[in-house]
Amino acid sequence: MKILVLGGGPSGLYFAISMKLRDTSHDITIIERNKSDDTFGWGVVLSDETLDNLRANDPVSEAVIRSHFAYWDDVAVYQAGVRTVSSGHGFCGIGRKQFLLDLQARALQLGVQFKFSTEAESADHYIHEYDLVVAADGLNSKTRTVLAEHFKPNIDLRLCKFVWLGTHQKFDDAFTFIFEHTEHGWVWAHAYQFDADTATFIVECREETWNKFGFGDMTQDESIATCEGIFKNYLGGHHLISNARHLRGSAWLNFPRVLCEQWYYKNIVLLGDASATAHFSIGSGSKLGIESAIALAKLLHSENQMESAFARYQAERRLEVLRLQSAARNSMEWFEQVERYLDLDPVQFNYSLLTRSQRISHENLRLRDPKWVETAERWFQAQAGNPGSKRAPMFAPFQLREMKLKNRIVVSPMAQYKAVDGCPTDWHLVHYAERAKGGAGLVYTEMTCVSPTGRITLGCPGLYAPEHEAAWKRLVDFVHQETEAKICCQIGHSGRKGSTQLGWEKIDAPLEAGNWPLISASAIPLTPENQVPKAMDRADMDAVRAQFVAATQMAERAGFDMIELHAAHGYLISSFISPLTNTRTDEYGGSLENRMRYPLEVFKAMRAVWPENKPMSVRISAHDWVGEAGITPEAAVEIAWIFHAAGADIIDVSAGQVTKAEQPVYGRMFQTPFSDWIRNDTGIKTMTVGNIYEPDHVNSILMAGRADLVCLARPHLADPYWTLHAAMQINDSEATWPAPYRGGRDQLFRLKDRAKDNLPA
Repeated sequence: MKILVLGGGPSGLYFAISMKLRDTSHDITIIERNKSDDTFGWGVVLSDETLDNLRANDPVSEAVIRSHFAYWDDVAVYQAGVRTVSSGHGFCGIGRKQFLLDLQARALQLGVQFKFSTEAESADHYIHEYDLVVAADGLNSKTRTVLAEHFKPNIDLRLCKFVWLGTHQKFDDAFTFIFEHTEHGWVWAHAYQFDADTATFIVECREETWNKFGFGDMTQDESIATCEGIFKNYLGGHHLISNARHLRGSAWLNFPRVLCEQWYYKNIVLLGDASATAHFSIGSGSKLGIESAIALAKLLHSENQMESAFARYQAERRLEVLRLQSAARNSMEWFEQVERYLDLDPVQFNYSLLTRSQRISHENLRLRDPKWVETAERWFQAQAGNPGSKRAPMFAPFQLREMKLKNRIVVSPMAQYKAVDGCPTDWHLVHYAERAKGGAGLVYTEMTCVSPTGRITLGCPGLYAPEHEAAWKRLVDFVHQETEAKICCQIGHSGRKGSTQLGWEKIDAPLEAGNWPLISASAIPLTPENQVPKAMDRADMDAVRAQFVAATQMAERAGFDMIELHAAHGYLISSFISPLTNTRTDEYGGSLENRMRYPLEVFKAMRAVWPENKPMSVRISAHDWVGEAGITPEAAVEIAWIFHAAGADIIDVSAGQVTKAEQPVYGRMFQTPFSDWIRNDTGIKTMTVGNIYEPDHVNSILMAGRADLVCLARPHLADPYWTLHAAMQINDSEATWPAPYRGGRDQLFRLKDRAKDNLPA
């Protein structure tokens, strides 16, 4: 084929090399706007995995590239005047200029032609002259811009300002992060060595800090001098250097997160940063580009048609890019909100930084640096009032008022739909008893309703009749007599989501017969299929508030250790909070302050009759998942403040289920960022929920300070003894098993030891 590559960066060069390796007869030309030895970056970071891919594809160029790498194993973090170091991270870096020269040399050796110092047109200018045009024209791709209607790029310009600099100061012992507090706010640096004499030194800050410094009005020399002043204690007398002198004005940028919906058009294909970007804080931009180049070259030679090669390339690589972009987004957002964490203890701050992308978990970090992780775990246990223990964070004790939990695991509320006329049955006794025996520190009931018409379904339990109180007391007494677990009653009212079928029938659909009237903040049905609720008047509010108070008093007499007001998921109390479900024009609608009036009335009335020594929580939906029209995380912080000021001891942070129009972004621990936001912006204790299912998830969340308690729902449906099994999984032998089950515990540990030693069971 006659091939044109637009852009002589790493991805374009490596694609040309990969094509020539597979067929030397390809006629390949690379057009590059810069000279052969120009470069406007500093160092490139690659992982051992990427180097292995390079070796498998072309051992000749890999050997040359590897010979120029600088290696380091440590990460050093300077924060609050403290240097914290952890090991085992295995980075390698190479100067971008050297990297390009190595790739250029290999490409020339294979017969690739170059046109340096040549400004290329958009790829569509060349489609009739070449069989294939590869647009590897970078972050500001002209091709992507001109053909935007075909590639459909999504470009998200991010919040921080950064500038890419270098220095002759040595950082050869560690990848280094430096956080400095200035008169205008926090400024931080990402620094790493890439050859014997030079290190990359990226300076970053929030845009408001950047504006206060006046960086936008400075010359490059003035900007560099200001950065040198900020980081003078770390530069050892060396200067910061820019190699972007070709740019007019400021060299500071906002990072554009790019992802194209379509990666090819006619005989044009996007490659590298032209198709997708990954934030520099995880150092994977070059990795993405090179691995995409290899994949594209392979497919062009294995598929019969270019169209099918392009389609497979897009399908396979876009999925990998999305995975990496997810990690990069987590890392990028951590830095964007880093001021939230800078008051953390240096141990916890370092842990938070190392695990920011969620690619490194607690046990993965232990494999890298077991001594540092043990130090961190001892610190966490000491903070929890358990000095000397080296157990994982999930097994640290926790106290709310006078309620003491043996660990941080919570069995989250899970509807069972097995009550009869609101009364819990033997199903509930067995269900909750098993989970209490299973080792969790705190067990929640499913939403327990304050009235017959406050139920979600006919199978939902309540606390509005004497027989309900008696049944719950029987259950609570068993939990207290036979286990160390504490038990919390979640109290709520279904609102507009009531009078529906059981969860395993047609969820959220009205009953086929016998529907009861509904009430809500406003007369807005859940769906067109559901009935229109009555907008509550003052008499309704008074009656329902009294029902919540009566349920709270029953919960106290039943012996519950804690209660929770359910103010999430679109149920009655939530319907007042969200602007999507509250369109009232009286004093209970409009502003957030007004929308919180009735929820606060109910909460305060419950708190007034709940014993002072017992804690109370509130579950909130921290995000309605509909953009700015609904509750956002920023509003959730205010909601948490309001409930906390009224006496809430902890906020149970969930999200969504308020409207059928929601568009949640799922993933592992996908709701934990909202808990993190509330906890670290306000100092209020939080619980987190949402797709948490491994001990690693729990320990990472707790150790990084993203929540105080961790709630698991579905894992406890699958395994009532999840906590005890998790302890075994991470080699914790201190978890207390019920005395009759100790034989089973001992056998599990024996089997695990035999499996480890490859012995027969």
